Amino acid sequence: MLKEFKDFAMKGNLIDIAVGFVMGAAFKAVVTSFTGGIVSPLIGLIFNSDLKDLKYIVKDGVADEAGKVVGEVAVLYGDFITNVIDFIIVAFVMFLVVKGVNKMKKVEEPAPEAPKGPSQEDLLAEIRDLLSKK
Repeated sequence: MLKEFKDFAMKGNLIDIAVGFVMGAAFKAVVTSFTGGIVSPLIGLIFNSDLKDLKYIVKDGVADEAGKVVGEVAVLYGDFITNVIDFIIVAFVMFLVVKGVNKMKKVEEPAPEAPKGPSQEDLLAEIRDLLSKK
């Protein structure tokens, strides 16, 4: 059973998936940093606030002794928009990666062989043999 597990774990596809997962997580961090550090402030210029801080307050909260707002109910649509932008960027890059891999796979595939059959010489020899029998 241990040998079977080792064979399964060492298959190329599983290792490729693991490497892709790690690279995807790292890429997600880069995209989140890009969106939070560059895209959000630029979009925030339009709304005069940080994009992640945009929210619709359903119920106002009350400030406690420390000055922290307690009991506020709000829809955090700015955070949602930021996550949607992150998703679109990651999805587009993954689309490009898959498209590139598929294009490389098409190039690597050998051309299908011509159907096997008698060669021209074989057909001529058969015709010769048939004519000589007459």
